[in-house]
Amino acid sequence: MTTGVRRRMGVEERRQQLIGVALELFSHRSPDDVSIDEIAAAAGISRPLVYHYFPGKLSLYEAALRRAADELALRFVEPREGPLGTRLLRVMGRFFAFVDEHGPGFSALMRGGPAAGSSRANAMIDEVRQAAYEQILAHLEVSEPPARLQLVVRSWVSLAESTALIWLDGRKIPRGELELQLVHDFAALAAVSAAYDAEMAGILVRILADEPADGPFGELVARLGALVAGGVTGGARGDAPGAGAGDAAGGVPVPR
Repeated sequence: MTTGVRRRMGVEERRQQLIGVALELFSHRSPDDVSIDEIAAAAGISRPLVYHYFPGKLSLYEAALRRAADELALRFVEPREGPLGTRLLRVMGRFFAFVDEHGPGFSALMRGGPAAGSSRANAMIDEVRQAAYEQILAHLEVSEPPARLQLVVRSWVSLAESTALIWLDGRKIPRGELELQLVHDFAALAAVSAAYDAEMAGILVRILADEPADGPFGELVARLGALVAGGVTGGARGDAPGAGAGDAAGGVPVPR
């Protein structure tokens, strides 16, 4: 008769296990409400052993924050193929999937959680925002963005973040609608900026030239056109007429 022998984990392997356990618990409850005892129990080890790998809850939280920040930043990575509106919609889908899966943890990540005010935590949060900013600029194929474009992209990244945090409080708007609305918000921010600046107008025209009438940006044009005409006052995705002003040209109408 043989007895099973419990395999001893290496130091790094155990550290990674504890980070994973902490992240799972933080996904369901605020990190402030999760104790070291709970993390130890979920990992199948003693409380003193947790402290052998992490000096305290703050250091474990920061390690979990690092993993969450890296994963969230990856949600903004998207192949630069196809219309921009469709790409941004896929990015928002992955972003909100993360938010949905890690609700309390996401709130803690963006607000600092137990590490609020920590320079290390603040740096990690800024890294996520910067990664999102750089990814969007890469999709726009702009290596040296003018000041107004920087403002548009950073404002949109901030808007997506704040929208997600508000949405978590009750999830009162269907997630899919909110993802599409944020893509429309990007187009609206760019359009308003283009109205004030010729360089931004050129960038917007270039973006819209490749957008199909049935894509996210084309749908926005159709909704706004119907709204101005007095035919639509809003509604869920798909309520706006399928035919827009860009249909005749095979894409979204652009300024001449």
